[in-house]
Order: sequence, then C-alpha cells, then structure tokens
Amino acid sequence: MAEAMAPRGPDAAGVWSQGLVALGHRRLKIIDLSEAGAQPMVDSDLGLAVCWNGCIYNYKDLRHELTGQGYRFFSHSDTEVLLKAYHHWGDRFVERLKGMFAFAIVERDSGRVLLGRDRLGIKPLYLTEDAHRIRFASSLPALLAGGGVDTRIDPVALHHYLSFHSVVPPPRTILSGVTKVPPASLVAIEPDSQGKVSRTTTTYWEPDFTRRAERADWSEPDWEDAVLASLRLAVERRLVADVPVGCLLSGGVDSSLIVGLLAEAGQHGLATFSIGFESVGGVKGDEFKYSDIIAERFGTDHHQIRIGTDRMLPALDGAIGAMSEPMVSHDCVAFYLLSQEVAKHVKVVQSGQGADEVFAGYHWYPPMGNPDAASLEGSVASYRKAFFDRDSAGVAALVTAGYLADGDPSGQFVTEHFARAGAATGVDRALRLDTTVMLVDDPVKRVDNMTMAWGLEGRVPFLDHELVELAACAGSIGTQGRGRWWRWNHNQDASRAGWPSSSGCGI
Repeated sequence: MAEAMAPRGPDAAGVWSQGLVALGHRRLKIIDLSEAGAQPMVDSDLGLAVCWNGCIYNYKDLRHELTGQGYRFFSHSDTEVLLKAYHHWGDRFVERLKGMFAFAIVERDSGRVLLGRDRLGIKPLYLTEDAHRIRFASSLPALLAGGGVDTRIDPVALHHYLSFHSVVPPPRTILSGVTKVPPASLVAIEPDSQGKVSRTTTTYWEPDFTRRAERADWSEPDWEDAVLASLRLAVERRLVADVPVGCLLSGGVDSSLIVGLLAEAGQHGLATFSIGFESVGGVKGDEFKYSDIIAERFGTDHHQIRIGTDRMLPALDGAIGAMSEPMVSHDCVAFYLLSQEVAKHVKVVQSGQGADEVFAGYHWYPPMGNPDAASLEGSVASYRKAFFDRDSAGVAALVTAGYLADGDPSGQFVTEHFARAGAATGVDRALRLDTTVMLVDDPVKRVDNMTMAWGLEGRVPFLDHELVELAACAGSIGTQGRGRWWRWNHNQDASRAGWPSSSGCGI
C-alpha cells in the first residue's frame, strides 16, 4: 500500500506496527528535513503514534503554546505538534489547526485510532472495510494494492459522474467497497473489551452562509480591506517550509494576486511557473503575454514551460494513473505535465485554485440571484440547468440496468443540501454546495492528484478556512452580482497595492 503512494512521498519511507494497528508512510520532506521528522512518528512518553499528509501552517504558534504547558519536543516538525496537540486538547485539537491535513493517530494503550481530514478536503483520505479489517490511505489505488476490495461500480456514484458533472459527494467513490472521509470530519475507530470495533464519524466545521449583524453596515471599501487582509494572511501562512516555495502563475487575476502578495511578503526571486501549448487552428496555446507582465513587475524567477503536442498523448496514461478517482476534466494532462516540470525546481507551490468557487466566479451564480431562484425549488432548478450534464432520463439512456441507480440520487442530493439551514438565498445555496462539495471533488482533488504524482505539494490560499468564512457571509454587499463585486474588488486591491490592475494585464 505504501509503495503504491511512492510518487506522493519520494524522499523516505517508514512503517510501524503494534498489536492490531499498522501504519505505513511515504515522506515528502518539507518541514524538519532531518530524520527526527520521519514518519510514522512515535511518542513513547505519550503513548501515541501518527502518520499523516499535509502541512500545519500555525504549527510554530501551537508548539510555543504547548511548550508553555510543559511539553518537550524532540523534533522541529509539525508532525510532532499534532501528537502533542491531540494529547493536550483531545479530538477538538483539530479546531486549532490552520492547514491542510489527513491524519491517523493511534493510542498505544487503548488501541483507538482517530482519522481526520482538513476543513476543505484539500488532502484526501480513503477507507475500505470488510469483516476482518479497516484500511485507510491517501489514495484509492493504495487501498486496491492491499487486495480484498469490492471493486464493483457503485450505481449511485455512477449517476453522479454522468449527471452531477462528474462530482461524487462523500462518502461515496466510484467503487462500492471504498469510501472517503468527508472534509472537516473525524472518524474514531475504537475497540471494546470483547474485540468488537465501533466507528463514529463527526463533523467539526461547516461554513455559515448567513449574514453577520456586526458586518451589516460594511461598505464596499470595508469588504475590500477585509478580503485583502485575509488573503494576505492566507498567502503568508503558506510560506511555512524548510524548502523554497514557488507559485503557479497563469497570468489570470487569482494567481497574479498571489504572486503580488508573495512579493509584498518579501519573496524576492520567487520561482513562478507558466505553461503553454502549441497554437492550433488559429487559437493561441498560451497566455505568456499576461504572465510575463506579472513576472516582470515583481521580478520573479519565471519559467515558461512550453509543452509540445508530441508530449500530450504519451502523458495520458500517467495522468489517468495519477487519479485516485476518475476525473472528467480537460486540463488534467496539462496539470500533470506542468507538475512534472515544476517538481524539477521546487517541492512546494502556491496556486490560485478555489477563487471561483469561494467568490462566485462562475456563470451560474448570477442566475441564482434572480427572483425565480429565490425559493428552494427555483434555486434547485436554476442550478441544475447550469451545472448538471443530463437528467435521470439521460443517464438511463447511457447505463445498462445492472448499473442504473433508482430514482434521481444527484437531484436528491442537491435538493437536500440546498434545504439545509444556513443558506437562505439561491446564490448562498450554490456557493455552499460548490465550496464544500464540488470544489473538493473536482478542482482541489485535481490539484492534489496531479501535483503529488510528482512529489510536489500544492498549497491553495483561497481555501484558507478563515477567508472562506469571510466570503460566506459577504452577502450584505448584495447577492446580485457577488461575482462581479469580486472581479471589481480584484482591481481595487491591485491598484491600491501598487500592482497592475487586471485590465492592465489585458484580462
């Protein structure tokens, strides 16, 4: 299982077992490059062991706080901070973490195992269970490598793939025998005295898309200041590393903002990377003229990565092999090849992924603000019209009886999600669904799978949970055209910070 994940962690490997529990790990060295930070990590004094994937951006602050509580550290890693924090605060320690993570913590004496996943599901965590064992891994193929997995197609998941724009909400995957831990969730696996094992899943975070009374009188400049300050902090947090941190630069507004903020934070000579392809049929295959403007403005160490057409088809097998679940996206191969080249220069990159979902940048958000989308039924109908690929009749026309799910599970899922409390308008319902479900199982999964296939860690400032919480309650600026406000806000932030505006970049 660990060997199947070797590309995700090419720098080192480790295994540990005790009693009924075994852990395996592949390491990508980013924080505390010494062997003291190796995994699985065992703290004999506390009776705890851990293996995990991700980064805790505020680990130094937590370490300082725990040191004040009497804890002594044998490494300089964020891994050890996880162990001490769990020992001190219990399961609720996750509420103090600022970062991306998927972890397994084992209690030596009780045999309890706690699995956890970060708030926005940036890091994956898959599960399979039979009558004899429970297994977990950062990728679905790793579970298959362990054998004994029910690989039959899940008809409900297949309906989602063919209807809900290839998004399969957790806990389902395309395979009947594999589930995924939902974002912002903990799974406690606990044996009793008779040897029976119970499994309990709890949710520890959910963004609230209702209005805040204390922000009801905020003006547009107030929102500008708040968003800029929150994004600035998110970018600075993601600089935590003992290796250089680069940035993917498309030349678009989102990645350009991140580069500007990195430069503002003192990242001189920042490595930036843009990808381009051959022009076809009179359509230009790159946007280097935009990324070049930003690279020159901020003096970055810019890399134009030109991919010839001859490399595209041979990379298809590798891109598909890097997927933990089937993905339907035209840019997977491009992201795969980009990651291959970037990994030759750095181990960590920041990326602008997530801005469109968090700040309403897609074409279906303005219609969600129309009066006919105000009701639950109206908002579901409007969202389906814009986002769904086909209705259940269309799915039935493609799928044989043995693989056809009953009813309309995709429509039912969206209806139930929209009906939950905490989002009163069509725009807010769509934003909540996209932020907590679609984003996790489409663009975020794509970033993690394609970057980690080459031992490259992708960090996404727009998915800082505090920035997401701020955006979620931004409805006092008006649900009509929230996305247009964000575009306008980009320009205001840029001009106020002395950067070229988006119009100045030709965008």
